[in-house]
Amino acid sequence: MKERREIERTNVDEVAYISGDGASLRCRAFNISEKGAAIELPTKQQMMPDFKLMLEKDRIVRHCLLVWSSGNRIGVIFTGDPLDGADFARASEP
Repeated sequence: MKERREIERTNVDEVAYISGDGASLRCRAFNISEKGAAIELPTKQQMMPDFKLMLEKDRIVRHCLLVWSSGNRIGVIFTGDPLDGADFARASEP
């Protein structure tokens, strides 16, 4: 399969949190670049088209746009400017 990403992603195994609609969900990022990430959710579920993602390690909140989903895995691209992790609670507010 031909790689369509502009920037190669790095394989990781990091705890992350998705926020949106006033709730948060613990998940796992399994690859990431400065432009996007692939994420494994705890269960297969319907995702919002846009949400926030924060890696536990760097505590940077990234605005995400859902690009693909397959089973309990999703792919996102990052949009907008990242926020400091201290702003994670505010980032999840509608």
